[in-house]
Amino acid sequence: MSSSKNNESKGFFSAMTSGLTKFGNAMHRSVNGLLGYEGVEVINPEGGKEDAEEEAQRGRWKQEERDSYWKMMHEYIGSDITSLVTLPVIIFEPMTMLQKMAELMEYSYLLDLADECEDPYMRLVYATSWAISVYYAYQRTWKPFNPILGETYEMVNHGGISFIAEQVSHHPPMSAGHAENERFTYDVTSKLKTKFLGNSVDVYPVGRTRVTLKRDGVVLDLVPPPTKVNNLIFGRTWIDSPGEMIMTNLTTGDKAVLYFQPCGWFGAGRYEVDGYIYNAAEEPKILMTGKWNESLSYQPCDLEGEPIPGTELKEVWHVADVPKNDKFQYTHFAHKINSFNTAPKKLLASDSRLRPDRYALEQGDMSKAGAEKNSLEERQRTEKRQREAKGHQFAPRWFDLTDEVTPTPWGELEVYRYNGKYTEHRAAIDASGSVDEVDVKSLEFNPWQYADLSAE
Repeated sequence: MSSSKNNESKGFFSAMTSGLTKFGNAMHRSVNGLLGYEGVEVINPEGGKEDAEEEAQRGRWKQEERDSYWKMMHEYIGSDITSLVTLPVIIFEPMTMLQKMAELMEYSYLLDLADECEDPYMRLVYATSWAISVYYAYQRTWKPFNPILGETYEMVNHGGISFIAEQVSHHPPMSAGHAENERFTYDVTSKLKTKFLGNSVDVYPVGRTRVTLKRDGVVLDLVPPPTKVNNLIFGRTWIDSPGEMIMTNLTTGDKAVLYFQPCGWFGAGRYEVDGYIYNAAEEPKILMTGKWNESLSYQPCDLEGEPIPGTELKEVWHVADVPKNDKFQYTHFAHKINSFNTAPKKLLASDSRLRPDRYALEQGDMSKAGAEKNSLEERQRTEKRQREAKGHQFAPRWFDLTDEVTPTPWGELEVYRYNGKYTEHRAAIDASGSVDEVDVKSLEFNPWQYADLSAE
């Protein structure tokens, strides 16, 4: 349960949400468990090996594979394992980090609403709901593939959005992304920092995310909470993101501060999010509450954070229907991201869809997926040696490294800026009127083809 000091700082409504509601949920679930009700999710936040055998039967792990993996990873406890070790394909999902970045666009209509809205506080309600909506997809416990240097992912057929992401650095692993439609632009430079703790991994989003609403030129800055992957090797793997998400309107000084409740025993508090929209004077204007895996709602509040009498709690976002018993726990949108049927014409050969390891894993061929993954990683090492021998340095095609270094709660970040070339590239394809008659699945994955190698 939250401390009294924290509850006092958040007002009565937040105190009730983070304190009494959590306690009530814990009691309800524990009573249900004692009564023998089915479907109760019992979580040990500290991890453990109690259900390892059951989980091994449910997933891809075999007990001997878990034991072998544990022995291999034990020496890395306390380390950042983002690019330190070669991980077995058994823990991966058939999607790359670049594609996972694109999942933020599933509920992009919320940014459209934010741009249309004249109320500055409701703008933040819509925009913050958009930022939280992706966490339903982020609860998947499989790891996405690390992109190859120069790898890309593009999407041009969702809500009028043109999206491009590129792996701009290998050491440290960094990605950059840009999305745009008639209502907003989205720009991100992403660098994950991890800390391996044995049976869990802490993931720190050392990144910068900016959204510009086009109508009034409002610029929003997003700082997400860290994420923790629990029971990585032993037990039932699950993901939690305890901490604060802060979205700041850099134009006006207004901000949203939403608190992701940490998961406790018996699942108490899991998924719960609550907080406020504040004006530039740090006075609460709108309260928000909900669960990041279900829905979010809002209600006007007074200066004490209490709901204003006569107002109602209104839903602003609700998770869309998802496939039942999906093999990879994908949403319909995630399947769309992976599908060759949604690939734009004249697909870049560097696109994540074309990765042979990703495609083999999607088809269920674990042996081929592992071999292809090792082959790609070796080709990447070879390309690096050859490039360095020639005195060349890699430069991304669609993003430029700036002189800006921005601070984050978890370290400093070099910022990449979208250079506009992809927009020109797509416009030229559309203007030509040509139709790509090549079966995209037959294209060879080649991120090196587009590398811009210039002498130092």
